[in-house]
Amino acid sequence: MNAPPIAVHFVPHFWEIMPESGVIAESPRHQGRPEISRYVPEYPWCVCYLMPEFSRQALEALRQPLEAGQVSIARANAHVTYPARFQLVAAMNPCRCGYFGDPAQDCGRAPKCAVDYQAKISGPLFDRIDLHVDVPAVAPDDLGRKAQAEKSEIVRGRVDRARALAAERYEKMAGGAELRLNAEADGELLEEVAAPDEAGRALLKEAVEKMRLTARGYHRVLRVARTLADLEASERVLRHHIAEALSYRRVVPGRSPL
Repeated sequence: MNAPPIAVHFVPHFWEIMPESGVIAESPRHQGRPEISRYVPEYPWCVCYLMPEFSRQALEALRQPLEAGQVSIARANAHVTYPARFQLVAAMNPCRCGYFGDPAQDCGRAPKCAVDYQAKISGPLFDRIDLHVDVPAVAPDDLGRKAQAEKSEIVRGRVDRARALAAERYEKMAGGAELRLNAEADGELLEEVAAPDEAGRALLKEAVEKMRLTARGYHRVLRVARTLADLEASERVLRHHIAEALSYRRVVPGRSPL
């Protein structure tokens, strides 16, 4: 599906999508008209910039579709459920001033300033985000250097091969069921396809205890690890796949990871 990314803006009370401007909103203008959410499945991307600046009510509305891949809208005259599986891409500063973690510019309130700012986003919503990546400021010496990175075509080829491996695996295991991605695997099927080796299982058990992973976080680590294994064309989920998947879990400011 080739759909443009969605810039997200929220106004309380109701979901609305306006394809002509690429904006999703919650709008009081359409209360009682849940049929407008029929546009949601057409847009598989959701881009949310400066996430803590959105209202708590708006952000919490993302929890159900992120977890279940669908959204239910209840009004006096209708109760409708729509498919709403999408990929959320969000960005935020570590704190209000943006300098948390920078020894040269860190404010005197650290780490409390970061904890307070990030507390605008609930733990359950953070728990539903699989990949948390810290992007530090670019060092002055690196500003004028040419970036050393793979071309998008090379990365896309690797991703396409990983997706093809996953689709082939689920085609065989699920008996042709409509299941193509690791993100859709759950329950016993997920435990089977993402079962790590002994070293990986020991690391995951340690992480559950020390990082206090929730049941949701545990299963999300397995899905990410299975995808990392597919990117390497590895039939088995190994310890380093589990380790990398764990590295993408959120670390609370001021608290050490494993």
